Amino acid sequence: MDAITQFLNSTSFTDQWLMPLAIVAGGTLAGMIFKRVVHSRLIKAAERSKWEGDNVILDAVDSQIVLWFFLLALSLALRDVPIEEHYGLYISKILKIILIASITHASAKLVVGLFDIWSKQKGSGFPSTTIFTNIVWITVYAIGLLIILDSLNVSITPMLTALGVGGLAVSLALKDTLSDVFAGLHILLSKKVQPGDFVTLDSGEMGYIQNISWRNTKMLERSNNIIHIPNTKLSSAIIKNYDSGDSSFFVKIPVGVGYNSDLDQVGKVVMEVATELHSTMEEVNKDAEPSFKFRGFGESSIDLVVYFRGNKYGDQNPIIHEFIKRLHKRFNQEGIEIPYPMRTVIQRSE
Repeated sequence: MDAITQFLNSTSFTDQWLMPLAIVAGGTLAGMIFKRVVHSRLIKAAERSKWEGDNVILDAVDSQIVLWFFLLALSLALRDVPIEEHYGLYISKILKIILIASITHASAKLVVGLFDIWSKQKGSGFPSTTIFTNIVWITVYAIGLLIILDSLNVSITPMLTALGVGGLAVSLALKDTLSDVFAGLHILLSKKVQPGDFVTLDSGEMGYIQNISWRNTKMLERSNNIIHIPNTKLSSAIIKNYDSGDSSFFVKIPVGVGYNSDLDQVGKVVMEVATELHSTMEEVNKDAEPSFKFRGFGESSIDLVVYFRGNKYGDQNPIIHEFIKRLHKRFNQEGIEIPYPMRTVIQRSE
């Protein structure tokens, strides 16, 4: 302890180490001030911008600002520190590795963020899901690793050759996994299903596609249950996609009236109720007018069908619910009979 105290109080420490430590501390402090003052103001300015890319850029470098200032200050400080040459070489290599790793991480966040913006602008085009974002992360990190190895004068040619041979063995061992991976890519590129679509499978399951990952696709049922479907099975399945293209669809509501009813009056009342529902309910597609058609003579009623157009799958439930309530009320007010089946039983006595 006394030796440390004597060293700190000595002229050697003051002359050789105090200034480098001050440079490192000052550089770190400057990074913190830059992040708090300059970077925060840039974030506020980016929020007012219409382009989302500036937000992505600022978010990518946010966690690295202080580290970069620290590395810059440390590299400047080490120039004046009396250390042996081989130690200095090791330290410079370590700093270079840390800097490249930091830039790689920031670049990966930047590329993923820009990729996400681009995929959203495409709308129904190229989707941004876990499988694609993971590919982007892995690609950028692999490039960063190769740059680090090259900076250390490590030849990457033998490594790439070994990876090629090893990759063949791994591909044989992970045949089922790779099948799911490529099936997931096929599903996304062919736009068979996309996250957010409501689909029905040929096996009977139906729900919303939530995410397409490396091995399986996650589907959320309307009962809030999660179904995990292997990508290979989903790729080969027969799928009814309710949201592919125009997500709106016709809603058919069957109605029956008594044979003694005035059909002109029935048609008038039905259209009045349907038009009122069309103008007041958000679930009804406003571009398609409601209509009805008489369909036939039933066993106890004259049958007709009322047609609405819902905006998406699931809207049919509130439309049918509300239309039946309103039509029943109007039929009662107008004296229109809604018949029910009746049977006449004849009993013969011998």
